[in-house]
Amino acid sequence: MAYITQASQSYYDENDHGNYQFTSLNDIINQFIVAYVGEDKIISKTKRLDVAFHAQRALQELSFDTFKSCKAKEFTVPATLQMPLPQDYVNYTKISWVDSAGIKHLMYPTSKTSNPSQNALQDSNGDFKLQAVGNLTGTTSITLDAEYKNILVGMSVSGPYIPVGATVGTTLTTGGATIIILEDASGTAIVPGYLDAGGTNVPTSLTGATLTFGNVNNKLLTNKKSYNVVNNLSWNINDYKITASSAEDISNIKVGMLIYSNVFPLATKVVNVSDTTIVVDKLPDSGASLSEVTFVDPEDADTDTWAAYKSTTPAENNNDDYVDDTYWPLAGNRYGLDPQHAQANGSYYIDKETGKIHFSSNVSGKTVIIDYISDSLGTDDEMQVHKFAEEAMYKWIAYAILSTRANTQEYIVRRYKKERFAEIRKAKLRLSNIKLEEITQILRGKSKQIKH
Repeated sequence: MAYITQASQSYYDENDHGNYQFTSLNDIINQFIVAYVGEDKIISKTKRLDVAFHAQRALQELSFDTFKSCKAKEFTVPATLQMPLPQDYVNYTKISWVDSAGIKHLMYPTSKTSNPSQNALQDSNGDFKLQAVGNLTGTTSITLDAEYKNILVGMSVSGPYIPVGATVGTTLTTGGATIIILEDASGTAIVPGYLDAGGTNVPTSLTGATLTFGNVNNKLLTNKKSYNVVNNLSWNINDYKITASSAEDISNIKVGMLIYSNVFPLATKVVNVSDTTIVVDKLPDSGASLSEVTFVDPEDADTDTWAAYKSTTPAENNNDDYVDDTYWPLAGNRYGLDPQHAQANGSYYIDKETGKIHFSSNVSGKTVIIDYISDSLGTDDEMQVHKFAEEAMYKWIAYAILSTRANTQEYIVRRYKKERFAEIRKAKLRLSNIKLEEITQILRGKSKQIKH
């Protein structure tokens, strides 16, 4: 049966050009079962699932250093100087920015900085605490000594005369100070006090009580990118809309921000902002009994390390010729440049934990290309094997199955291990695409005389 079943005109009219050089992974599995599995064959029987597993593992491993599995993705670096890694990213080969002529300029990775995984909130003493001084008035409300935008509904509260398990139920800002109302686990307002001999709570007044706030899950508090307290808002219980007095009042509110209020359920998100209207994803529990809401960016604030890196003009942009009063008086102590830094193309580092690439400030707004390695298992269209490496796939699968089966004679396992190695080496040579004419042309250029 012929392998080409498509008419020539159809091939050139469609977009699947060049596919003849590849064989699909599904065909590899089918052909392996036909050729290697059965009575009087080296593998008498095996499950198709086992063959498929070893075929996928072979495709992954060969993709890393044998197949031409390097992909490229182009994007423009935004003002945030961060971009997520490609979806099927495994490792990168190079990252470059592109000039107006379409020429790549290779950037170098910097190993002298990083983006720490956590920027925990600290007080002036360096302790990982969020504390505020408040006045207990013998009522449900506690007035703090200043405005604390980062004290949010749902936080745990501890301090003198504060019952165990108390949380922030409501926050209000008035006269430059934050007022909080405490709640218990059932949502009932708490009056700070102590229990008498009969077990009755006795309301207590205390000026200058130090209160400590934290996460109810006992995790460290982190700084968020922004906290926005907005007043004079209105809503109703049957609508997802929040209406502001003016568009300017909510100009800093962005889609994705979280809402903290005693009226809206925790984890309520902003899904749209337009003019004076905010749309959220959850209905309020009641009408606008309180017209103040805190909007918080869910992302942690930039760490000091990352903020300093992205705000500084890179050293490679400093075109100092060293012929000045700074360097010459120092007894001529100027040493050679590190070659990897002797360029002005910018730098980057990859934060594997967050899956983002961080760029230096001189790359902002430029077109960047990341060349990266994938494992070829992303989609069905990607699970293709070049025909130069087809035999290497068969030998890999055969060796993997035989080496994991009980009662397989060791000399057979060693034989297929050697055959796998030989076929992989042959596939590498074939896929290296070495052309004698091209090598000859390059070597001719090496023999040119240097004119003086």
